Amino acid sequence: MILVDACGWLEYFTDGPLADEYYQYLKKPKEIITPTIILYEVYKKIKMERTEEDALLAAAQIQETEIFNLTESIALAAADFSLEYKMPMADAIVYATASLKNAKIATSDAHFEKLDKVIFLKK
Repeated sequence: MILVDACGWLEYFTDGPLADEYYQYLKKPKEIITPTIILYEVYKKIKMERTEEDALLAAAQIQETEIFNLTESIALAAADFSLEYKMPMADAIVYATASLKNAKIATSDAHFEKLDKVIFLKK
């Protein structure tokens, strides 16, 4: 299983410089897990920079993956990771979700660069 961070989805949807690299992780939606916080981040950013229609299309594609809601166990693990690694809340939720579901994270976010089970794609 793989968890593609919001920055990866945004690279893909905006045809950024790493779009092709991220596509390698996005081409099999049934093998992707997605915390709801990523759905929030991607929808918000695309709606802000483009249109609501573009944001809804992106959200629909993300919803083809296995979506994970914030549960008590993910919240507590995220709080622990946030304290341990000095991570912002959203990143901690992403890392906790991946950890509890035994998934790797594909990301370009520097908060994850040196953590276990992270595939870091440098910008």
